[in-house]
Amino acid sequence: MRFVYVMDPMDRVLPDKDTTFAFQRAAQLRGHVSLHAEPQDVYVDSGEVHARVRPVVVADSAPFFAYGPAEDVRLADVEAVFIRKDPPFESSYLYLTLMLERARGRTEILNDPRGLRDANEKLYALHFARHMPRTLVTSSPDRIHAFVKALGGRGVIKPLDGAGGAGVFLLAEGDKNIRGIVETVTGEGKRLAMVQEYLPAVEQGDKRILLLDGEVLGAINRVPRSDDLRSNIHVGGRVEPCEVTAEEQRIITDIAPRLRADGLVFVGLDVIGGKLTEVNVTSPTGIQELSRHRGEDMAAKVIQWVERKTDGYRPSLRSNPGI
Repeated sequence: MRFVYVMDPMDRVLPDKDTTFAFQRAAQLRGHVSLHAEPQDVYVDSGEVHARVRPVVVADSAPFFAYGPAEDVRLADVEAVFIRKDPPFESSYLYLTLMLERARGRTEILNDPRGLRDANEKLYALHFARHMPRTLVTSSPDRIHAFVKALGGRGVIKPLDGAGGAGVFLLAEGDKNIRGIVETVTGEGKRLAMVQEYLPAVEQGDKRILLLDGEVLGAINRVPRSDDLRSNIHVGGRVEPCEVTAEEQRIITDIAPRLRADGLVFVGLDVIGGKLTEVNVTSPTGIQELSRHRGEDMAAKVIQWVERKTDGYRPSLRSNPGI
C-alpha cells in the first residue's frame, strides 16, 4: 500500500521520539511505501486533490531517512493519507483540510479533515466539560483575574493555538507577574485564552492516553521537572509507564462515540488527576515512549488498523503503481 504523510520536513523529525516516524517505520516493516509531502505540496487541479511527494525510507541509524525521486500523485489513488503537520492550526492548515475534502470517502484520511477543523485541541474538550476541571475561555483580563480569585487564587492559562506546552503559565494571586502574563497571552484583551483550575495532581504527572478508533492503545505518564509547571515531553517532562484507571476508562467510553462520529481516529487525551484537560487530534505524540514501556511496537497496531480499513478502497487505477 502507499501512504502519504502530510507533515513537517523530515529533517525536523526526532527519530527516537516522533510518532510519525514510528508510523513510517512500522509501515515500511510491513511492506508499504511511505510518501512524504509538506502542506505546500498539496494542490487541487480540475477538482482533484494531488500532492507532490517523495518516497521516503527510514532507518534507526543516521542519516535516518532517504528520499526517492519526486512525483505527483492523486490522493484518491493512494490507500491512506496521514495528516501529521504539527500545530499551530493557522490559515494554511485550514486551507489544507479544505483541499483534502476532495479525497474524503475515496481514501482513508487520518484524522478526518472535517474533524480537524471542528476539533480545536483546547475548545473541543468543552464537549465533555462534565469531565474537565473548572474552565473559562475569554479574552478579558478582568474576567480572568476574577475567575482565578474564584478558584482560590491559582489557575493555569494557555493560548488556544499552542502546542507542546508553549505559552502555558501558572497564574497565582499575589505574583507580580500575573497581570503581565494575562496581558501577554490575551494580547491585551484581543486574543482568546483558556484558563483552568490548577490541579495539584499535575505534580504526580499528566497522563497521555492514546486512542485508536475510540479504543485505548495505552497510556504514558509525563511528570514535570521540579522547576516547571509543564509536563510535556518537548519541554523536559519525564515519561513513566502507567495504566488507564477505571475512572479514566469511564471518560473514554463516554466520549468515544463523539470521536468516531467526527472521524477522529488517532487521538491523545490529556488527563490530570482524573480530569480531562485536552483532546489532541492534529498530531498526537507519545507512541514511541508507549512502545518502549510496553515492549512492542504500538505504531504497528495503527498501521494494521489502516490496512483493515483501506482494504475496501483499493483503487483500481493508480498513478505509477510499481513505486
